[in-house]
Amino acid sequence: MNKDFLSIADLSTDEVLSLFNLASELKQKQKSGETHHILKGQTLGLIFLKPSTRTRISFEVGMFQLGGHALYLSPAEIGLGTRESIPDVARVLSRFVDGIMARLFGHQDIVDLAKWASIPVVNGLTDLLHPCQILGDMLTIMEHKNRYEGIHVAYVGDGNNICNSWINLAAKLPFKFTMAVPEGYEPDADILAYAKSAGKSEVAVYHSPQEAVRGADVIYTDVWASMGQEDESEARKRIFADYQVNDALFEHARKDAQFMHCLPAHRGDEVTDAIMDGQRSIVFDQAENRLHIQKAVLAQLMSKQ
Repeated sequence: MNKDFLSIADLSTDEVLSLFNLASELKQKQKSGETHHILKGQTLGLIFLKPSTRTRISFEVGMFQLGGHALYLSPAEIGLGTRESIPDVARVLSRFVDGIMARLFGHQDIVDLAKWASIPVVNGLTDLLHPCQILGDMLTIMEHKNRYEGIHVAYVGDGNNICNSWINLAAKLPFKFTMAVPEGYEPDADILAYAKSAGKSEVAVYHSPQEAVRGADVIYTDVWASMGQEDESEARKRIFADYQVNDALFEHARKDAQFMHCLPAHRGDEVTDAIMDGQRSIVFDQAENRLHIQKAVLAQLMSKQ
């Protein structure tokens, strides 16, 4: 792998599959109680401009299970780009820790952080991409469906960082990815063009949720208003009202279709309680797999063996 992990687009197909294999191996070791201190004595700095339950816990626990230590850096403590410039923060942290995970707003900020850091930088989320989430999601699908080739994943909602990262993965692995978004809320045009030019997968954008989920193996959604878009929340509820994942929408998918959500979920908005808590839902399996796939990413980037 490259020094950093900022986007799935940076990986080759073989590197993606290698991460899945390593994540599965590390998951089995963790479940069986086998010690796997691959990163013994190493420290990961965690920069959070956006708070998160799953991201912080999974990276901290992951580093502990790998034999290392994670250091949480709050927005007030580090002042990335305000109290101190990104290049200065990157160069200082490179003298103190062995790796950096950053959960930020602007994607250019993590690009700049990686540029100036001499240690590995992992993208824990930006407004453009959420690569660790989608790798963990596909690992979950592979566990439930025993394959990734030919799987039809249908995304319903905002063309946000989750949607963009699914499109990037579709440029690496052969599966079908359809998305239903309201007009004006489409995914990043350059990322979409990149995936289509790669020719690995069928990728299609619809404005009709029913059309997008027809024959789908997995229906995936996310919140309608992401962090930083709170002032748009009420307007988005009106715009996205027809994009709720519910029993009626599932009637258009395969009978054995499953439901995924990156969490946290706004129950009653993008998804109903019946779907979230029903037998179709594998959302908590995918939440757990964030831990295992991120451990694989950290092990690949930071191991000095």
